[in-house]
Amino acid sequence: MPAQRVRAMVLRYVYLLRSSWTRLLELIYWPAVQLFVWGFLQLYIAQNSGFFARASGVFIAAVLMWDMLFRGQLGFSISFLEEMWSRNLGNLMISPLRPLEFVCALMIMSLIRLAIGMLPVTLLAIAFFGFNLYSLGLALAAFFANLIFMGWAVGIVVAGVLLRNGMGAESLAWTLMFVLLPLVCVYYPVGVLPDWLQPIAWSLPPTYVFEGMRALLMEHAFRADLMLEALALNALYFGAAVAAFLALLESARRAGSLLQTGE
Repeated sequence: MPAQRVRAMVLRYVYLLRSSWTRLLELIYWPAVQLFVWGFLQLYIAQNSGFFARASGVFIAAVLMWDMLFRGQLGFSISFLEEMWSRNLGNLMISPLRPLEFVCALMIMSLIRLAIGMLPVTLLAIAFFGFNLYSLGLALAAFFANLIFMGWAVGIVVAGVLLRNGMGAESLAWTLMFVLLPLVCVYYPVGVLPDWLQPIAWSLPPTYVFEGMRALLMEHAFRADLMLEALALNALYFGAAVAAFLALLESARRAGSLLQTGE
């Protein structure tokens, strides 16, 4: 896979970010708002509950890791939507750029956008709440890898649906991940869910990450078994997402919808 074409696409999106301070501000604004809302809530609960005093940092860690998942998907989808808004997809599809190279560029751009948005917020968490996400050590790398692969899988599927159905499906880029929010148990353990919902929750890789995060912070035990199960599910979902994207792209080409996108 020629790296020059992937690099060219990444540079295109970097130039878009550099040219608009509002795009950069948006990357930091919402994670910061969530941090302060949940951070101050945790401070209040910790002052009035012995249990949460022992589980210090659980809410803040959950908020930060949920943002990794959501922002990883959104960073992928927004970069893809930039091409639809500018009516540039047709140009890309007749260029030497291959679909998988396009996907790789979007994945790299997702990481760049995530870093811009999350690094300042993790520093704010240290400054205001004394919670250092990086103190999780190597466990954080396992959590991050599983979250970002799930985010990419969702982003790839959304891109495929947008290719086939046009801007009428744009809302999926903003809302689809929130359908998963109650199922992946960001703020509470799986046992809280009704019995019939628990198998669905365990079929989603982020559930294993958030359960592992709570085990690490509350029991000081790293659950490698949970991370391996999440990785296996991620491999399955990511492969299925890429296959779906390629199938939807081919369908869009046959239907002629690639030239019918834009604002």
